[in-house]
Amino acid sequence: MSGKVYLVGAGPGDEELITVKGLRTIKEADVILYDRLANKKLLRYAAEDAETFYVGKKANDHYRTQKEINELLISKAQAGKIVTRLKGGDPFVFGRGGEEATLLAEAEIEFELVPGITSPVSVPAYAGIPLTHRDFNSSVAFVTGHQDPSKDKDFIDWDKLATGVGSLVILMGVGNLPKIVPRLINAGRDPQTPIALIRWGTRPEQETLTGKLENIVSKVEAADFQPPAVIIIGEVVHMHDKLNWFEKKPLFSKEIVVTRPTKQAAGFCQQLSRAGAKVIEAPAIKITPPEDYKPLDESLKKLNEYDWIIFTSVNGVKYMMERLFSLGHDVRALAGANLAAIGSKTAAELKSYSLKVDYIPEDYVSEAILADFSDQDLTGQKFLLPRANIARPTLEEGLEDLGADVDNITAYKTIQGAGNKNLVSRLAEDKIDVVTFTSSSTVRNFIEMLGADYHQLLSGVKLACIGPITADTVRDFGLEVEIIADEYTVEGLTTALQEYYN
Repeated sequence: MSGKVYLVGAGPGDEELITVKGLRTIKEADVILYDRLANKKLLRYAAEDAETFYVGKKANDHYRTQKEINELLISKAQAGKIVTRLKGGDPFVFGRGGEEATLLAEAEIEFELVPGITSPVSVPAYAGIPLTHRDFNSSVAFVTGHQDPSKDKDFIDWDKLATGVGSLVILMGVGNLPKIVPRLINAGRDPQTPIALIRWGTRPEQETLTGKLENIVSKVEAADFQPPAVIIIGEVVHMHDKLNWFEKKPLFSKEIVVTRPTKQAAGFCQQLSRAGAKVIEAPAIKITPPEDYKPLDESLKKLNEYDWIIFTSVNGVKYMMERLFSLGHDVRALAGANLAAIGSKTAAELKSYSLKVDYIPEDYVSEAILADFSDQDLTGQKFLLPRANIARPTLEEGLEDLGADVDNITAYKTIQGAGNKNLVSRLAEDKIDVVTFTSSSTVRNFIEMLGADYHQLLSGVKLACIGPITADTVRDFGLEVEIIADEYTVEGLTTALQEYYN
């Protein structure tokens, strides 16, 4: 039974520029074929059991030939699979989508075309260059620069394009630029015409080079400006300096490492990306269930005995509530206890279970809770602390010193994460700008992953911490902390990073 193929435009590079329908086809696919210009981060939306194949191609370097790609599309579809073919930009704009669709039609395989946001439009927009503007032009043409203009070809009439359109957008033309420019000038285009080359447009690596037709070739050579790039020729390029919004983002081009657990890093990564950063995920910790549920279960059976339950993290809430529900109870079991939460995120997690938080300390650290309880006699009062296996003893010991009876229970485990296989080489090449830490355990595990050379690898790298406790852990390793959030949340850390670079 034949399957189905979706030919999907993945957009120009910014992962948020995928269409709603395109994202759905990724989620539903049994097989995904993605090319070099499709953002690989889109694959995280795929099903866990989906097959993925990299089929990228660039000049003189084809990971798979077009013939091999065609055969893979047909064989997987004929095996009854739902196949999503992810192509950079739009499949029908210099993407060979028409060829692949024809092949599928001839093989009588069902297919759908999902248009994408094409780079000739989106990349100039991210560089602040409108393709049309009433003060400059009212026409635009898209052409491929892949064909050598010095050869006699029927596909592109450079002589007519030279003066026949206001804005000329050239894709895949960096290599042939020394031949394209003189052809346009000889055909009548003013040598003073402004031109822009935008490399890796819509991504944090975006780089824009501007000049005039008469000097752009020498500028490209001097800058060693490499493809892939979109080229815009026309008076609209004058708007770049005024409207260049993307490259002015506070964290634009900064390569920032996030050490949070993978499942909890998404929101933080998204905030950094939207501020212009290139995010490198290197999870230093992983959150898992406790090895033995018995201590937690015993505490859950006697929840009515506790005066206070103090949650120190979102994970503590999640793991305790999940275990409570699995034992056949619901939120009514917590009716007799006061609930305290360290941090607004922890409080919000409790609220998601329709639980009212009785107390949130002004500073999101254990010491703040102890300071607020310090003038009370806690003798005879019972406290439950559902926490990580490696939680600091400060809160437990401090409450006991005030007379409280404390059950410090392991609700979840914190173990070393998977890291990132490219991280050490990126650090060694001085590519990383910032490493962020959101807990003391992320610090310790990250340093352990780097090994004995961590001082040298982190030389010149800015270290950013979610709060003072985490910062102190960094300093324990003899490292300097440049950035500490005023509000001890990932939002506060994002703000601190932006303020630092501003």
